[in-house]
Amino acid sequence: MKNFNRNTEQWQQLDAAHHIHPFSDAAALNAKGSRIITRAEGSYIYDSEGNKILDGMAGLWCVNVGYGRRELIDAATKQMSELPYYNTFFQTANPPQIELGRLLSEVTPDGFDHFFYSGSGSEANDTVVRLVRHYWEVKGEPSKKTIISRHNAYHGSTMVGTSLGGMKYMHDMGGSLLPGFEHINQPFWYTEGGDLSREDFGLARARELEEKINEVGADNVAAFIGEPIQGAGGVIVPPESYWPEIQRICDKYDILLLADEVICGFGRTGNWFGSDTMGIKPDVITMAKGLSSGYLPISAVGLHDRVAKVLIEGGEINHGYTYSGHPVSCAVAIANINYIRDHGIVDQVRDVTGPYLQASFAALAERHPLVGEARGCGLMGALQLVKDKESRTLFPAEQGVAGICRTHCFENNLIMRAVDQSMIVSPPLTISKGEIDELVEKAEMCLDLTAKDIDLI
Repeated sequence: MKNFNRNTEQWQQLDAAHHIHPFSDAAALNAKGSRIITRAEGSYIYDSEGNKILDGMAGLWCVNVGYGRRELIDAATKQMSELPYYNTFFQTANPPQIELGRLLSEVTPDGFDHFFYSGSGSEANDTVVRLVRHYWEVKGEPSKKTIISRHNAYHGSTMVGTSLGGMKYMHDMGGSLLPGFEHINQPFWYTEGGDLSREDFGLARARELEEKINEVGADNVAAFIGEPIQGAGGVIVPPESYWPEIQRICDKYDILLLADEVICGFGRTGNWFGSDTMGIKPDVITMAKGLSSGYLPISAVGLHDRVAKVLIEGGEINHGYTYSGHPVSCAVAIANINYIRDHGIVDQVRDVTGPYLQASFAALAERHPLVGEARGCGLMGALQLVKDKESRTLFPAEQGVAGICRTHCFENNLIMRAVDQSMIVSPPLTISKGEIDELVEKAEMCLDLTAKDIDLI
């Protein structure tokens, strides 16, 4: 392409001159210079300096089928030549959007047959707030507007997504916490469980939902939303006692249970959806990322039949986006789901690579002085960095230990993400056992370098 043969320094200068990066310190990044990613294949990305980098985060939790899949590329090319775009506002539909709905009804949990499309996980969670509040209005209970979420949850970065989420630093930017949202504590046993058993802690944290409902008033609460496994919060797998108690409370007080499947969906946990893995029976699910493996932007809200029936019979739905049901994105999502099915990827994650990653991380935690806990499910995992393993004592936050480790990973061609004091991974679902070995070997090397930096070893 024209002018795409610049060198790294030229790209960095142009990037600094014209681009504001998300979730970044612009001045610091511009001074350092961004890493320029030029191509990708399988589980690897390549930068403008020729480095081959193992992508332990599958882009941003999303490239489930790996990079360079011809089936997805061909689907986009074919659809571009036939119908590159048309809206779904004017009482119109398009074949890829229709066929995607049929396909989603086959892979989502039982009872999900209707889907509303948008362009990102944030948009999907914005949509779910409007649809859920409209649902209660149609049912004659318009006071049911409050949605309860969890501290340290991530549900997107729009104003509504930020408000649904429980990350204070996001709320603080521009006073972004909207009214009508409440938060309870997260089920993170390792750092917050104290002397409680995992089971007792899970029940205690779930029962905070009941306390919050009674505080707000059940007649004012529309829904509870949660990721089956918290992703951006640090791959937090709740105790087994947690979700059944959440389900019981939602049923008792007649509030909707919303499962944010943006990260957990499409095989990440070893089932098609995290709700299947955790035994959740949601009323509404949101999905994105793995829906197209990140090849094109698309998201969807899945509505259980009991919710869809009310909305369909409730009159006009005054909500939507220019790119709702975009034909090219839908065509790629179809090709992506078919690829996952045809290659048995969900079974592979459940039976082979998921257990292999979890066992490899557990062994690493056992032998490394810097790791207090390995946690995860399927092909998502976390290494909890600790000052003292026996007492589960964390490092002072200002020491930035995970940030030090992330820098070593970056410099040694491994993408791992630092979240608070955890190092997390979410590799492509197509990763091989040999590539998992490479990931763990590089991670251990970077942990060793980190330990030396802080004089732990």
